[in-house]
Parts: sequence; C-alpha cells; structure tokens
Amino acid sequence: MKRTDLAYAKINISLDIVSKMPDGYHDLKTIMQTVSLNDEITIKCTPGEGISIDSGKPYLPSDMRNIAAKAAQAFFELARIKRYHTDIKIKKNIPVCAGLGGGSTDAACVLRMLDKMFKTKLGREKLMILGNTIGSDVPFSIAGGTKLAQGRGERMTALTPIPHCNIVICKPSFTCSTPELFGLVDCIKIRARPDTNGIIKSLEASDLGGVARRMYNVFEDIIPRGKPEIEEIKNVLLDNGALGAVMTGSGPSVFGIFDDINCAENAYEKLKENYKDCFLTETVMQK
Repeated sequence: MKRTDLAYAKINISLDIVSKMPDGYHDLKTIMQTVSLNDEITIKCTPGEGISIDSGKPYLPSDMRNIAAKAAQAFFELARIKRYHTDIKIKKNIPVCAGLGGGSTDAACVLRMLDKMFKTKLGREKLMILGNTIGSDVPFSIAGGTKLAQGRGERMTALTPIPHCNIVICKPSFTCSTPELFGLVDCIKIRARPDTNGIIKSLEASDLGGVARRMYNVFEDIIPRGKPEIEEIKNVLLDNGALGAVMTGSGPSVFGIFDDINCAENAYEKLKENYKDCFLTETVMQK
C-alpha cells in the first residue's frame, strides 16, 4: 500500500496564556487557522516490521524521536495492527522551529493517512484524542479550519470560518525554543492580551479587517531576542497593505493578512530580498 498526502501549516490568529495548570503545562486560549503552506508526505506499507522515516533534512531525527514516526507507532498500537513495515518520506516545505506546527501537522497527516490506508475508520474524534498523546498541536492539525483551542490545545471549538484571504509568512533568521519561552512566562505579569471575543464576533460578521486589527500574541512580549527583526517584518507587511500582522505560535515566524493579492505579492517580494523563509499562501477551510 502506498499513499501521498499534504500536511498543512497553521497560524495563530491570536494567542493568550491564561494560567499555569497544576500539571505544569500552561492553559492557552488561541484561535488557530490552517493555511495552504504544506509538507508532502508519502507512506508505503509492506509486509515486515518497523518504521523508517526520511525527511531529507539532516538536522531532523530519522528514528523514533521523529514525531511522525511516533504517530505511526501510536496508530498501530491503537488499531492493533502488526506485521507491516512502514516507510515514511516527508518533503519538508514548512520551516522547523517556526511556530507553524510543522512537526505536529506531519504527525496528524500520518494518522489520517494510516486510518484511510488500513480502513480502520477511527474517525476524526478518536484520531484527535490519539493525537493529543503525541503533541499539543496535533489535534488541531487533524481538525483543521478555524478553531478556538484551549487548555493544551485539546479543547477545541469550531468558529465561523475566516473569510478567504492571502497570507504572507516570513521566518526571521533566528529560532525560538518553545520550552524556554514557556519557562519565561509569568501569567500575572501579562498586561496586554488579545481580544479573543472581539475576533470571534468579527469572524461571525465576516469582518476580515476586524479580525486583523485584533490579532495579538502574548509571546511577542516574552521573546528574549530578535524583537527588532520581528518588528521589521511586521512593518514591511503593514507598509505593503497588510490588514494586520502578528507573530505565530511561540515564534519567530510573522504573518500578515491581506485582502488584496497584489499587495500580498508586493509584500512577499519585498521580504524575499532579505529573508530566505518567506511564503505567499492562503487560508484553507478544511483538509
């Protein structure tokens, strides 16, 4: 059996950290959106044993430390399927350590693909529960679309889909450590927070400008380095017609929302002059 599918990136339209939970994790409140930037995944299952993985990137693990391999193993254990060697090849287009959910969406795609290949019919809800044991963003990556995610990301509410728009994403030259950033969080000292309810109302009214004006990510005030670069990218996006611009996830990638493709293309070309990881993409409602 062989199958190829696409694993789509995500952006955080807003991201708030509500509190620190007793288990040490942080209670998040974030609106997430699927975009068309993607990795391409091919899975081949043949009689045998074991899981092999190749992402074409020497800095990514090619063993069971890879989250996509963990997803395959978790699926086979849940479905009680044995005697298959699984070869996973990933064509990486989503930059790593970028706040775009590149690893999580690969894991989610593997779960969906294997469910179809083996006709196990686990369904989205069971796959999301399984995905939550693999990584915090995996459940959203399985669901896709426009969602409010809370807790570690496992509690999701479907929102009115964002009006279709173009998105320009740019990753600065540095990377961010998510555990390091969470270690710097002091929920009591967070003063500026996103207007999550206002964004939800703007979505219900199909008011793209209202969504864009209210976007905010509390990590932008916590990130210990690279702030000038993030601000520079935001300024380029806004100066070229973005309705709003904000950092996604724990960073450092920044995205801008555009209602005019020509403005989006201009911003993309301008950023490409100085940044290698720059993408002109668009919203995806459902995978």
